[in-house]
Amino acid sequence: MENKRQPDLLDTQPLQETEEELATDIDFTEIISEEEKEELKNELAKLEDEIVTLRQVLAAKEKHLAEIKHKLGVSMMNELKQNFSRSWHDVQTHSAYKKTQETLSQAGIKATAAITNVGSVIGKKFGDMRNTPTFKSFEERVENTVTSLKAKVGATNQTQGSFEEVLSSTAHASAQSSLAGSHLPEAEEELQ
Repeated sequence: MENKRQPDLLDTQPLQETEEELATDIDFTEIISEEEKEELKNELAKLEDEIVTLRQVLAAKEKHLAEIKHKLGVSMMNELKQNFSRSWHDVQTHSAYKKTQETLSQAGIKATAAITNVGSVIGKKFGDMRNTPTFKSFEERVENTVTSLKAKVGATNQTQGSFEEVLSSTAHASAQSSLAGSHLPEAEEELQ
């Protein structure tokens, strides 16, 4: 039995070229006869002439196309608009766009629901806070301050109302006291 050994990565073996690689290394000018060279040169010249002719025909067709568009009133801007509309329609009908649109819509709905939930939690927390002893103490202090301000300003109505009424009357009383303070110097000037 022969001992077959696996090739080792460090083994140095000459690389073998494939048939395709060998074919690219061959110089065909030595194999082709003079007659075949002449035929290939003629064919090359013919192909180059045909390419020139096709370019001329294409240029004439493009000129004719431009003339027809001009007669129809189709401008470059109209073409751009049509191309854009067509492209936008293609984008909207593409499945990736539809999936993205659905995902964003669902995300918007979920975000709206989350914001609504946060708002109701905050509202509930403020409602709960209003019933705490600290807030009631604050409310009493504000009411006492308003009562004393009314007495200083000379308000005739000394009844205590709700917290909102107290804040409103405090703001009103502050406005009156600042107005009274600004009228006093004028009154003094008139007296002099």
